[in-house]
Amino acid sequence: MKYKDYYAILGVDRTAKDDDIKKAYRKLARKFHPDVSKEKDAEERFKEVSEAYETLKDAEKRAAYDQLGRHASGEDFRPPPNWGQSFGGGREFSFDDVDLADLFAQFGGGARPGGGPRRANMPIPGADYEAAVRLTFEQAFHGTELELDLAAIEYDEQGRPRRVPHRMKVRIPPGVTDGQKLRVPGKGGKGVNGGRDGDLYLDIEVRPHPLYRVDGMDLIVDLPLAPWEAVLGASVELPTPGGRVTLKVPPGTRAGQKLRLSGRGLARSNTPAGHLYAVAQIVVPTVVDEGQQALYKELAEKSNFAPRARMEEEAAK
Repeated sequence: MKYKDYYAILGVDRTAKDDDIKKAYRKLARKFHPDVSKEKDAEERFKEVSEAYETLKDAEKRAAYDQLGRHASGEDFRPPPNWGQSFGGGREFSFDDVDLADLFAQFGGGARPGGGPRRANMPIPGADYEAAVRLTFEQAFHGTELELDLAAIEYDEQGRPRRVPHRMKVRIPPGVTDGQKLRVPGKGGKGVNGGRDGDLYLDIEVRPHPLYRVDGMDLIVDLPLAPWEAVLGASVELPTPGGRVTLKVPPGTRAGQKLRLSGRGLARSNTPAGHLYAVAQIVVPTVVDEGQQALYKELAEKSNFAPRARMEEEAAK
């Protein structure tokens, strides 16, 4: 069976409320209605949008659809074990050569294939939920606790699902990164009659930091150095997410050279900590007084350093 992402078709999040789904459907239906649309694939898009809405507007169908899990559009898949028993009145479906739309059409009218309502004592698993979470760099580095407001599915005594507001606290572990998907077991919709609770999936977004850049588990920070610090070497104080440290700059440090601070990067449980790399940036003073200017002139006269020697060699070839 081919998977169709009904949420993506309507352009809504998996946690969207019923009103948001209805608004999205009406907007797309007006855009692609074959009688008024000038889009070349209007009829096909209209059917696609209508199919998605017919499933997601119904709480029971939507609960069954959510339990199919998340897959790429067009991907071949099979429903989880016992899915047909949980949502099909105790009957197992044959999923060979079945279209997703045909499958959910059998749920119409609140009846179940095979006749009769869902058995009241049948285990019903809770739905999985997905939420976008935006963190500061400090929250991602150190970990944090957040309070989320979600619309979760609960079931009445007859096993009919309904979406209700649900507030929960979740713990974000240290070391999460931008784009990571975090699974929180048992924080999705509540199961009934012994059915397992669903899971919560957090889509992590980390706001950029003005100093630190993330590369896997490593952190990168630019380190401004005066010319004499780079030439002679120095001990400089460097801010890190874990606190300020003293970094030894070796003599003759070049621009772009990376100085490593081991274990000062991101750290996760049961995973070796990353490193922090300070990238040397040679900064020259833009304002000098007469005395300083005289010293620079004296250095220029006495130094035999040729910064463009390599360039001249290559040009002469």
